[in-house]
Amino acid sequence: MADDGLFGELPEQPAPRTEAVPRGAPRLREPVRNQVELRAIDIDSLIGQDHPARVIWAYVEGLDLSELEDRVKARENRPGHPAPSPRLLLALWLYGTSDSVGSARALDRLCDSHDVYRWFCGGVSLNYHTLSDFRVGCAELLDRLLVEHLVALNAAGLVDLEKLAQDGVRIRANAGTGSFRREATLERQMAQATAAVEELKREIDADPEASNRRIRAARERAARERSERVQAAQRALDEIKRKRKQLDDKGGTARSRRSPGPPPPTRRPG
Repeated sequence: MADDGLFGELPEQPAPRTEAVPRGAPRLREPVRNQVELRAIDIDSLIGQDHPARVIWAYVEGLDLSELEDRVKARENRPGHPAPSPRLLLALWLYGTSDSVGSARALDRLCDSHDVYRWFCGGVSLNYHTLSDFRVGCAELLDRLLVEHLVALNAAGLVDLEKLAQDGVRIRANAGTGSFRREATLERQMAQATAAVEELKREIDADPEASNRRIRAARERAARERSERVQAAQRALDEIKRKRKQLDDKGGTARSRRSPGPPPPTRRPG
């Protein structure tokens, strides 16, 4: 049976109309770096293999800390909770001092929130009282160790004693500018380190917010320097575009000068 007998004559369907649809803004997935993300990660990967913290830890591992370990009351075959390693506490205070951190409360917060300090802790839980008691309980010994190790790390290029004053550690005000000119290099560095340790030690209880102010100042300075670098890169890009346009304009002018005119008419032989 023919199809015309089934359906008859169907009306002609008009072609779909194509109307201009406004494009609108593109829908994109942008990075959001302030969101909280839960993920499993091994502690050792929190910092790079070439991070200075690894060298400082290796340096602390090689020290004889029997003076500090003899003060630990928790002993084998005796009841009691194991104490945090004096090596860990010394490394934290050493790195914190080189990072202009003198407050035990600020150091405690960094151990919870900052990847470098979390790497140092390696899963060992600490609190403000433990950090403060260690710093105050053996202040004379720890002052000597911090001064000696800051000078040694400065000589190795891992700590910059001159830069400790940038965010508020008043090294020169405490040690005296004249003494730096008179003393030999090692003695000058010892004076710098001693002044830095003394200045930061005052903040343990007297001014615990000083470390936070320096941390904020360092972040603001880093943000300011980052903005200046971005602006410099933008100016360099604008200059590159301007130079390229000049070259393109010169090239177009040269090509127009070299372009031949229309060919002369061909003369027929008479």
